[in-house]
Amino acid sequence: MTDTTSMKHQTPLTSGDFTAADEPFALFEAWLNEAIKGEPNDPNAMALATVDPDGLPDVRMVLMKGFDSDGFVFYSHIASQKGRELAANPKAALLFHWKSLRRQVRIRGNVTPVTDAEADAYFATRPKQAQIGAWASKQSQPLESRFAFEQAIAKVAARYVIGEVPRPPGWSGWRITPLRIEFWHDRPFRLHDRIEFRRDGAGQPWSKTRMYP
Repeated sequence: MTDTTSMKHQTPLTSGDFTAADEPFALFEAWLNEAIKGEPNDPNAMALATVDPDGLPDVRMVLMKGFDSDGFVFYSHIASQKGRELAANPKAALLFHWKSLRRQVRIRGNVTPVTDAEADAYFATRPKQAQIGAWASKQSQPLESRFAFEQAIAKVAARYVIGEVPRPPGWSGWRITPLRIEFWHDRPFRLHDRIEFRRDGAGQPWSKTRMYP
């Protein structure tokens, strides 16, 4: 698993190669690298869409923490709303919107949990205060007051004032393995460019289709 800044290829694509790309991952890397240079905040931010047991969609912003040809990875609390919905229906959609570049990437696919080793490795890279926050937060549950949350943070901080903070057992990550990836690039008068890649399953070949805007 690579980090969000690089996924090395022998011949990196540029934006000029957009419609000529034969597979989506190298193109995504090229666009992400340009977003890292041009977006003022969080170029790895993505909207994550899931559905609840009634089929009602939920969407929220999360941070992609790695990607490669196996998929796109993010981390959160297993008992959060997104975690519960993914456990019940392990499918999701993602959207990257790089406003300053006038581009977006839509991704749909199946979701699987990351391994404990992957979750441990990423958790160890987080700032200590963020690690403490992961222990103190009961994500998506009602919170009686901000003061109660601050008290919970203080208790965890006191417990781990010395030494490393281990990963909470209820905190992990997920990998979205894409079956469809669409690249959208703004053009004047709403005559946009859209290229969609599709495949039947992980490891299967991609087909590419140009779409009407």
